[in-house]
Amino acid sequence: MIASPDDVLDALDPEQRRVAEAVDGAVCVLAGAGTGKTRAITHRIAYGVLAGAMQPGQTLAVTFTARAAGELRGRLRDLGVPGVQARTFHSAALRQLSYFWPKVFAGPPPQLVETKIMLVRDAVAHCRLRADRAELRDITGEIEWAKATQTAPDDYPGAVLAAGRKPPRAAAEIAHVYAAYEKIKSGKGRMDFEDVLLLTIGLLDERPEVREAVQAQYRHFTVDEYQDVNPLQQRLLDLWSTGARSLCVVGDASQTIYSFTGATPAYLLGFRRRHPDAKLVELVRDYRSTPQVVGLANRLLARAGGEAAKHRLQLISQRGTGPEPDFVEHADEQAEAESTAKRIRALIDDGVRPAEIAVLFRTNAQSESYEQALADQSVAYLLKGAERFFERAEIRQAMGFLRAHAISGGTDAEAGPLAAEVRAVLGGTGWSAEPPAGSGQARETWESVAALARLADEFAVKRPEATLRDFTVELAERAAAQHAPTVEGVTLASLHAAKGLEWDVVFLVGLNEGMMPISYADTPDKIEEERRLLYVGVTRARERLTLSWSLARTPGGRGRTASRFLDGLRGPGGGRGVGSAQPDAYRSPGPGASPGGLPRPRRKVGPVRCRVCARALQDAAERKIGRCLDCPSDVDEFLLGQLREWRLRRADEHSQPAFVVFTDATLTAIAETRPLNERQLAAIPGVSRTKLERFGDDVLALCAGHDLAIEPDPDDYGHIPEVEQDLEPAIEDALDGG
Repeated sequence: MIASPDDVLDALDPEQRRVAEAVDGAVCVLAGAGTGKTRAITHRIAYGVLAGAMQPGQTLAVTFTARAAGELRGRLRDLGVPGVQARTFHSAALRQLSYFWPKVFAGPPPQLVETKIMLVRDAVAHCRLRADRAELRDITGEIEWAKATQTAPDDYPGAVLAAGRKPPRAAAEIAHVYAAYEKIKSGKGRMDFEDVLLLTIGLLDERPEVREAVQAQYRHFTVDEYQDVNPLQQRLLDLWSTGARSLCVVGDASQTIYSFTGATPAYLLGFRRRHPDAKLVELVRDYRSTPQVVGLANRLLARAGGEAAKHRLQLISQRGTGPEPDFVEHADEQAEAESTAKRIRALIDDGVRPAEIAVLFRTNAQSESYEQALADQSVAYLLKGAERFFERAEIRQAMGFLRAHAISGGTDAEAGPLAAEVRAVLGGTGWSAEPPAGSGQARETWESVAALARLADEFAVKRPEATLRDFTVELAERAAAQHAPTVEGVTLASLHAAKGLEWDVVFLVGLNEGMMPISYADTPDKIEEERRLLYVGVTRARERLTLSWSLARTPGGRGRTASRFLDGLRGPGGGRGVGSAQPDAYRSPGPGASPGGLPRPRRKVGPVRCRVCARALQDAAERKIGRCLDCPSDVDEFLLGQLREWRLRRADEHSQPAFVVFTDATLTAIAETRPLNERQLAAIPGVSRTKLERFGDDVLALCAGHDLAIEPDPDDYGHIPEVEQDLEPAIEDALDGG
């Protein structure tokens, strides 16, 4: 356990340390995949508490899934600050609603419904319409979107038109069903998950005494995955955080993949406009993936367009070299599934743990062939999004045995080490240390209980003094948060469900046009979200990555092509490039060399001084941006976005990586100094004579406020061929938990 503020800071890299030390005011953290964002924000909270700047009871960390909230609580507890609240938006709001509602209205709040589907069915019938189960799910998704975007039933048709959204049925019909749903729900005294936020907002808005009590209780807020906030959640956050001492948001616009639920990166990208004094920190050191995986991820986003692409982060791998990503073409879907299963079998035989392997696909409907192929290879698997771990019969039974033993005498000091005691108790359920043969239901049941035994091992290492009673409390907390332990088995998951997870080995399958991007992605914005979804899949891999597609759905067929997103990524050296470079402060290049093998520009004679405080700059990263990292930045965010978009276009024109035009550090320096002429531009580190001649006019024009009118290339979006129409809608890949 970390015991002092200095210990907290010593465990961080320079950028993470800047996050941790920003304990007052507003701070916006742009954190790329695998860059340690959870580490940064939990250490920030721990540092603030241990340094006396924050009180645990006045600190609230919110995120989007129960699993993520459970992980935050666990890490904070390990850092010695167990009293901090870490919850989902809905959990935090429900807690406040349950407390304040009886005080205001002298009665309990409406009863929460677990699922809307039955009420939607009744609403459809009330409107004298018919809908099958798939249509009911689609209509439910539309109601959730409308409520998340604060759209009333009467306003739904206009809102859909304005958003360019294509509802599954006539907008007027859905608006009618939506109104009936609200009436039926209210008549039964029920509320849904969106109502939890709406009713909490209503209390805070209309009852000053409630608002003042909540704002007095919580003085420090941290919001994880801020790119996924919807208008309803942002409104609640605004009410919570008005007058707060600190507000820290962290996210990555390049991982915005839930816009169909109303999520938008606009709040993340516009944070500094709403909070002009906010500190901005970018985390780009990728500790998760090899340079080969990171390089592929960077090149995938280098072709992206849209607002989120203007703020993309160039990840820099901190790991040693690894194998190149594999690109594999198959004759048909069955061959693809069978080949993938055989490769997984070989990996397991070579010693790779099944729990460190994942097969990721675009829709849940694709899982069936992989389930069968893995079963044929006797490989245990777990289907992400299926029955929750703590709801399984064998887990409920095992936890019951553990609780009973703890109450009856499991805390006896002579009972032996905790891990051994847990295994002895689990043995009473019929579980044995040796797994059964095969990969059927018996093996799945054994793996579930074995996960509890491994969790006991980990818990005993963290808390050597812990008793069986302590372990049962830990299990109860995990069950409440749906924070399941790792179960040994290959993970099968949709790309949406894989968000926030990682594995040593990842197979991205079914990467065909019509599936990736999905057939109903029919606008540039939707296409770009599909690209970001693939980016999320790529960045789940730590070491080995395989991307595959098939030429037909069934044996002997044809007509399918690989995803357009793979263009420019395949071929010799397909996994090499921009991701393998190290940050300047940590790099040891050969003499005369620079990233990518380009000749270094000639250095200016004499020291480079900070343009803010005039101190001589020693650090290479500081010299590039022309100021101390700790000195205030007055970067023009709008200009920086324009420069990044312009750089992308110039890089594409010359088939070069973007950093060859100008590095991120050089663009930041340009956006901070806003040069007015060639002399001022040439004085910026990274602007060589050659680059001045090639790019100077464009850069100076942008700095002067002129629009270069760079239009998107229509070929970037191409034609989306028709595919089978039995694909499930994007809402089927809904958020896990939360």
